[in-house]
Formats: sequence, structure tokens, C-alpha cells
Amino acid sequence: MRPIPEPVQDILRRLEGAEYEAWCVGGAVRDALLGLEPGDWDVTTSAPPEAVLSLFAPHALPTGLRHGTVTVGGGKGVEVTTFRRDGDYLDNRHPDHVEFTGLLREDLARRDFTVNAIALNLRGEIADPFGGRADLAAHVLRAVGDPEQRFREDALRILRGLRFASKLGFAIGPDTSRAIRRCAPLLKNIAPERIQAELTGMLCGEHVLEILLDYPDVLGVFLPEILPCVGFDQHSVYHCYDVWSHTAHAVAAAPPDPILRCAMLLHDLGKPETFTLDEEGRGHFYGHWRQSVPLAEAVLDRLRMDNRSKKIILTLVERHDAPLPLSEKSVRRALARYGEPTLRLLLSVKRADNLAQAEPYRDRQKLIDQWEDLLNLVLQSGDCFSLSRLAVKGGDLTALGLNGPAVGEALRELLEQVMDEKLPNDRGLLLEYVKEKLL
Repeated sequence: MRPIPEPVQDILRRLEGAEYEAWCVGGAVRDALLGLEPGDWDVTTSAPPEAVLSLFAPHALPTGLRHGTVTVGGGKGVEVTTFRRDGDYLDNRHPDHVEFTGLLREDLARRDFTVNAIALNLRGEIADPFGGRADLAAHVLRAVGDPEQRFREDALRILRGLRFASKLGFAIGPDTSRAIRRCAPLLKNIAPERIQAELTGMLCGEHVLEILLDYPDVLGVFLPEILPCVGFDQHSVYHCYDVWSHTAHAVAAAPPDPILRCAMLLHDLGKPETFTLDEEGRGHFYGHWRQSVPLAEAVLDRLRMDNRSKKIILTLVERHDAPLPLSEKSVRRALARYGEPTLRLLLSVKRADNLAQAEPYRDRQKLIDQWEDLLNLVLQSGDCFSLSRLAVKGGDLTALGLNGPAVGEALRELLEQVMDEKLPNDRGLLLEYVKEKLL
């Protein structure tokens, strides 16, 4: 088991020295017991918030006194929260009030999953009233107490459960799984920003494939666009999966980057609407990317995705099926259009999309390798593919008498000539071309 960090141990010592109970609790304890690198450590204590503030002054901030939380220490600090019972949940998200209690068990009883309801103290003693350690050993995710009550209290726990299962590779217990499905409509009451955060975490999990295949009905509560894809037969030798299963395998095949995995989740949304069947019984989805883009945009807007990420994801969705001719000219034009970072993401999208197709057709990986090799060659050679690399600048053109929009138009014309290898990227020759053709 990973040790408790020294700054957290100091907090526990001071609380115990003042004759209060003090325990580490939550995800850090879970991860430490699994031998993983814990994230933020949280402390729960029998000390009331006012006592915590007094004990750790001036290095304590009342960051959540209504819920008994004080943040201790500099930087991100450690959240120290008083043992509590939650009142009624009236909005499927937050308790209307909390009551402080002197019992650790009551505090653990209000938590979401048994693996998150384990407490650890300074001496390595473990409090585990709900069998969390046994569930860790069995790799099972199980709600504390009545699972339906847990999810009706806070519907975001549904997505937290899917995220934990995706990250840890745990099976979701049968009772908990049934409650997730029964309570899934309550996700409509959760703020889009919170759904986006949990969805992103789930998508980037190592075991996301299983979750996507098992719970499209739950995800479809806030992503109804995916539901027509579920079970939709592609009738194609290129595809061994239906549209949704292909999507799930493509997500899992992509590197665990939020933008990439979100793009793979959305890249084929337009397929059901563009499906045609030819006389030989072969399925086609002509221009499906064109239909996928507005559907993806609707999803991203609903989830309050930031504008930068949204722009990149929509570009990847739009271009995921576009051909990439294997030539230096094609590479330069692609660099000019997308820039290197987005272009490398696009190559990852194409890899993942191809890996989720029928095995005999996965040899397109070789073509993507060749294209990436050519991309690296163009970048190393110093070829001109952007105005910043062009040997002529705006000041050179204003000196010749151009001004206003004509300067930008001339620079773009010169860049086109250079990328098409009609002119070398030589300042003198480019200025001669301007004098002869553009003045």
C-alpha cells in the first residue's frame, strides 16, 4: 500500500493530539490500497469546523463551512471535513442540509461506492464497515447501502460509477447496475458541465470499451444522438461491428486524450441517416461526415464544451474519412490547413477508425505510417507551408506599394505558389513575381 504523504500525516497527528478522531478517506485511500498513485488526499474528522480552523490557523481556509469543510495548508491544500450525515436530497444532486456527527460510520454511510467508503488512520488501521476492501480485491463496484437511494440522492453518482469502472476495470455489481439503469433519467437534472467532466474522465479510462458497449442506454439520456447507432448493421465487408460497436472500439483504440476520444465518440453519428443499400446488398454511408458534424456540434454545445476544443473536435469529425494523398504537396497543404498539432490528432483519429474496422482492412495503418513519415520529413526539411515560413513578409509588400487587404491576398497567393512548387521560397524571386503579376 502507498504511504500517507508526510503533510497529511502532520494534519492527522495534530487532530489526534487535540483528542479528535482523524482519518484519510475517499479516492486516495482506494488508490493507495490498489497500489496506484493517489491523487488528492482528503481527511475526515470528529473535530467541528471551528476547531479545525483554530488548530491550523493561519494556514486554514473555510472553503465549505456549510458542509463542514476546511482546507488546510498552502498550494492545493488538504480538505478536512467533519463527520456528517446528509439531509434530504431535493434536486438529485445536493443535500438540503448536513448534520455533524461524532461517528465515522455515519460519515462513511453517506458515500457513493464501497471502495470509496474506506478510512485509514495514522497507524495504518482501516475502517471498512461496508466491505470496500473485499470489493477492491474482487474488482467489483458496488454502491453503499441501497444503490437506488444513492443514485436518487445524487444522480451524478451514476456517471461517477461508469468513470470508476472505466478507469479501474471493475465490474459493476448487478444490483448497482440495475439501479444505474433505473435512475438514468435523473441525469437530465444534472448540470451539463458536470456531465461533461465525468464523461471525459470515463472516455479516457483504459477500460472504456466495456462501458460503452454495456451502457449506451444510460449515455443516451444526455446523448440521444448515439441511440440510432446502437445495433445499426453496416452491411459492409469493411466493418465487423454495428455502428455503435465500431464507435466504441474506435474510442478505445485512440490514445487517452480527451479531444481524441470525444472526436471518436462523435465521428459516425451521421451514419444512420445517410445509410443506403445497393442492389448487391452492400451498405454505404455517402457523405456521412457531413451529417455527423451538426450532430456533433449539438452534443458539444449541450455539454458546454469550450470553443477551442469544440473547433478541433468538429474538424476531426469532418475530416476523419477524408483521403490523404501520399505526396509532399499534400502534406504541405494539410499543414497549411490544420497546423501540425491538429494534423497529428487527425492521423490518430484515422488510426483508431481503421483499427475498429474488419481485420482484413486494418492494413491501412501502413499508409498512415507512410504519411506520418512524410510529415516528419517535410517538417525537418523546413519546407514552407505557412505564412510564418514564407521568405516574404507584409512589410516587403507594403514597400512595393501594396496596402490593406491586398497585402494579405498577395501573401496567400505567394504561399500557394510555393506549396505547389511553382516558385521557390526565395525572397528575391517572390518579390519579382509580385512586381510582374500582382502590381
